[in-house]
Amino acid sequence: MDEIEIPSYFLCPISLEIMKDPVTLSTGITYDRESIEKWLFSQKNNTCPATKQVLLDSELTPNIILRRFIQSWCILHAPEGVERLPTPKAPISKSQLLKLFKDAEAPNMQMKCLQRLRSIASQNETNKRCMETAGTADFLASLIVKKTIEASSAEVSEDVIELRRASDEALSLLYHLQLSGSGLKSLLENNIEFIESLTSVMQSGNYDSRVYAVMLLKSMFEVDDLKQPINLRPEFFFELVDILNDQISQAASKATLKVLISVCPWGRNRIKAVEAGAVPLLIDLLLDSSDKRATELMLMALDLLCHCAEGRAELLNHSAGLAIVSKKILRVSSTANESGIRILHSISKFSATPGVLQEMLQIGAVTKLCVVFQVFDRGLKTKERAREILKLHARAWRNSSCIPTHLLSLYPS
Repeated sequence: MDEIEIPSYFLCPISLEIMKDPVTLSTGITYDRESIEKWLFSQKNNTCPATKQVLLDSELTPNIILRRFIQSWCILHAPEGVERLPTPKAPISKSQLLKLFKDAEAPNMQMKCLQRLRSIASQNETNKRCMETAGTADFLASLIVKKTIEASSAEVSEDVIELRRASDEALSLLYHLQLSGSGLKSLLENNIEFIESLTSVMQSGNYDSRVYAVMLLKSMFEVDDLKQPINLRPEFFFELVDILNDQISQAASKATLKVLISVCPWGRNRIKAVEAGAVPLLIDLLLDSSDKRATELMLMALDLLCHCAEGRAELLNHSAGLAIVSKKILRVSSTANESGIRILHSISKFSATPGVLQEMLQIGAVTKLCVVFQVFDRGLKTKERAREILKLHARAWRNSSCIPTHLLSLYPS
């Protein structure tokens, strides 16, 4: 094979190997299906690898003529050790999928249908896209909701196990479908029952299902950007806190933090998260955190929770609350600096008792504020917030050597 000269147009521009299933993009460039699907769908790119043009659509058109040329060439060179390339399977059709959905209405057929769907999805990315177009996500979400409700009311333990098994299988498949942005958004819209079902999975599901539930929630909330508040039950926040506390995996913990950040811009959700114990847990995790991104996310979540009085009170009630926030400033990243200063700003503006101000001085928070004020570039919001805090409490901190003189002069002796 190494001694045979392969026509260059038989080679995929990505893998540089003979194309088994050549498909053409809207730019006119042909790639092997497996390679271009990985580029577009797994790696989330929206450009043609060869031309760098932005793709208006990701439709892949089979290049049948080129495939037949390649197959003929392989047959011609079979005596020299070249293997014949089989004709690729056609993508799954909508009618085939709809038949599976219908068959799954029979309880004794559900697991078999779900396993068949998993097999179809694992074949290639095209099948995943066909499955999404045919409504597989809605089918799986409805099945998860139905099985979760049935499991909550089942009295026989064997029935509960079987119902959860079907729900876990559907959830795993839904996660691995890697839905598009529009698919995720559609899954979230007007589907509070599905979120409640995922909450139940986080509470009583197995290890993998709890991870899939929180990862799916993260993807759904990120895509939708939650322009409208969602009325989430307190149990939702308790389960998020439990997953965060269990430290199942770094990916699951970061996904949980991102979910908290997504849903906590609204007041009622903040209070529910605080009541679930999010603040002391975040502080405890910060004390041991050495991961840059995890630290940033924890501080971002704490910042949002400190927008409410209950969150600020929990932070101040923790013996290490102010100290760990102050410690992370100037030690992690600009993102962490911004969140840390915002937290101190919320505390200084709304919860600044004499005891709190004295603690800020003793733990070095005031020194950090002075460094930010003196070193950061003019115009940065972080610098302006630090200046506002120092100006607001310069009288209480006037004996500190780090307070700039022009701020002290604003107050009489």
